[in-house]
Amino acid sequence: MAATTDTGVDFRTRLQTWLPKLVLSPSLAVMLIFVYGFIAFTIYLSFTDSRMLPSYNWVGWDNYERLFRVREWNIALTNLAIFASLYIIICTLIGLTLAILLDQKIRGEGVLRPIFLYPMALSFIVTGTAWKWMLDPAIGLENTMNLWGWESFTFNWIKDREMAIYTIVIAAVWQSSGFVMAMFLAGLRGIDNEILKAAQMDGASNFQMYRRIILPQLRPAFLSAFVILSHLAIKSYDLVIALTGGGPGNATALPATFMYSYTFTRNQMGIGAASAVIMLMTIAAIMVPYLYAELREKK
Repeated sequence: MAATTDTGVDFRTRLQTWLPKLVLSPSLAVMLIFVYGFIAFTIYLSFTDSRMLPSYNWVGWDNYERLFRVREWNIALTNLAIFASLYIIICTLIGLTLAILLDQKIRGEGVLRPIFLYPMALSFIVTGTAWKWMLDPAIGLENTMNLWGWESFTFNWIKDREMAIYTIVIAAVWQSSGFVMAMFLAGLRGIDNEILKAAQMDGASNFQMYRRIILPQLRPAFLSAFVILSHLAIKSYDLVIALTGGGPGNATALPATFMYSYTFTRNQMGIGAASAVIMLMTIAAIMVPYLYAELREKK
């Protein structure tokens, strides 16, 4: 009887151990094939002379050398530098400011917090379409101001090759600032109040407390915001397509739009794969040190 009981316990123990693995194994297999498998396939294609269809003729680093001689790619990199730097800096400043204001226990915080977070719940396609309507001189802000009597008011950045990239920044900042605010607000609420009370008893002003105590303790939030915003900036595609379509001309083209264009419309799959690999390596260069630091800190 005891042996039968022990056998039943062992069976249940093994079942509890293996059942989660069995349940998760199909998802894991699909992820390995359709994520990591296709990443490996894309890397392989970047070293071949693939054009409209995959080819297996090895050409080495030729696609990467040709890529940096393509004018559109260099324009996309310049646009990415402008967009990413402004996007990250402005989102961080706005998010931090909103978090500090909400941390003052102001009345209506429960209403303001979801309002600030709401844009992040929208897809980038919806955001791009809405801002395209608002910035269109014929139907948007400029037309509205003219109808209200300010006939000299002009705001045609979306049609201006020199200013169009900044419309992408405006829309992206509007969507992501609330999310950054939430990260900073969580960091502020996690600071030990005893430290702040001790600083106040020592005569520290609010400015000194923020500069010497609060902001240094928000370092993890700053780092997380930088990593997430950098990742969003590098892979930005749908927002650009919905808002400007990459135009006027190539004025708002980014690496993601370049990759799609060369892979699916210009039939240069090898060059498109090379641009995708460079984007992947750039994201990895940001994510891997961050994850390593996080894991080492937990240990």
